[in-house]
Amino acid sequence: MEKVKGYINANDRLARFLGIEIVDIGPGRATARMTLADEHTNSLGMAHGGTLFALADLAFAAACNSYGRVALGVQASIHFHRPVATGLLTAEARELSQGGRMASYLVEVRDESANLVASFQGLAYRKKDLLEC
Repeated sequence: MEKVKGYINANDRLARFLGIEIVDIGPGRATARMTLADEHTNSLGMAHGGTLFALADLAFAAACNSYGRVALGVQASIHFHRPVATGLLTAEARELSQGGRMASYLVEVRDESANLVASFQGLAYRKKDLLEC
């Protein structure tokens, strides 16, 4: 699993650009973190929806690929629960179900006070190919 964590952290260029990092990974689960900066905010000074989606999406990707097989997101949706403007954000992804080639995940994004900022649901398609890490 550490190989998958290192692979994603080293190769996901958008995550690296945004300052998002996978900090924990296990079978069907992953945690990603980032510290909000001015460039992550919208015109109202709050975390941009795209920033929150990117954070949740990286946690989703890591959880999907945690088994060492290539998994691709085929559907995702996000709900924004409360605004956040500064601080550390944590996204925790967990597998809800898997069957054959498809798997479903829930990602919760929380602020430093553990308040729920956003929830993300994703559906992944698992290929037969192994990750090259």
